[in-house]
Amino acid sequence: MRYYSLTGILSMDKGRQGYLKHNPSVIFAGATALLVIALTSLPYARADQVATRLAVAPAWSIRWQPARLVNGTPVLFRVKPPSLVKSLNGTWLGHDLPFTFEPSTKTWYALAGISLETKPGTYSLTLTAESGKGMSVSSVKRIRVAAGEYHTIALLIPKKFTEPNAAQLEAINQGKSLKDKAFLQSGAQREWSGAFLPPVNAPVSDVFGTRRTFNAAVQSVHKGLDYAVPAGTPVFAVNSGTVILAHPLFFEGNCVVLDHGQGLLTLYLHLSEITVKEGDRIARGQQIGMSGATGRATGAHLHVAVRWQGVYLNPAILFSLHLPRT
Repeated sequence: MRYYSLTGILSMDKGRQGYLKHNPSVIFAGATALLVIALTSLPYARADQVATRLAVAPAWSIRWQPARLVNGTPVLFRVKPPSLVKSLNGTWLGHDLPFTFEPSTKTWYALAGISLETKPGTYSLTLTAESGKGMSVSSVKRIRVAAGEYHTIALLIPKKFTEPNAAQLEAINQGKSLKDKAFLQSGAQREWSGAFLPPVNAPVSDVFGTRRTFNAAVQSVHKGLDYAVPAGTPVFAVNSGTVILAHPLFFEGNCVVLDHGQGLLTLYLHLSEITVKEGDRIARGQQIGMSGATGRATGAHLHVAVRWQGVYLNPAILFSLHLPRT
């Protein structure tokens, strides 16, 4: 079979043009052959560019739990990049996320959270990975955050907690200074492993996010969980970590703060007794004190709080997450 170029066809006499008019496959085959010749004769760089344009970029797998995110929620992100990478980092709501690789699932994970003050809307999870060849690859996932449902209650407490005198104000400021200093001590390495467990075996008596009115005047938000347990009930660490504060405070009473690494802390308030000291390495389930009614408390109970990079999160949701042990 003979092939003809388009310019050759135009220069043919009418007899040959008539032949080709009734045999269009000849023209089509010729055009295909010319296209193949043109592509294979491209320089390597240009041929690679053509292949890149035609290829479909591999997809990132990005999942999270819980499936529905609201303000005040801790969240576990799981990411599988389109190819093997040496490291993965992210940003979420202005926070840096160091990801950890889990060999058994070949995914990267990071524990993060959403502030109570975060408004409903769609926010970006930005991911940046380094490939084995040192190349940077990135992806952005838009994620919906809804509004959580939180209720309001009224409480009556001693006036010294709502109208403190000069000496009490000094004690309040000293306590705040101790906490602020402790909060800066969170280590860069993750210390927690596996699920976070409740600190006591008892029902929750007050939930996270409750808006409280004290003595019909002062308002605050309950940034933890309360367990109505009798004074002297053993209190256990919700996960492994390091004690960065073990001290009596004005509002919190006898207080223990554990650092679980990467800005994740847990706080245990109103203890009747502290059984650990600052600097101790604590295992998940190890006793750290006993419940009580010290500080601003209407009765014996345990208050536990979760703080992540300066943001308080709902402990009940953290206790429900399925977390890796690596």
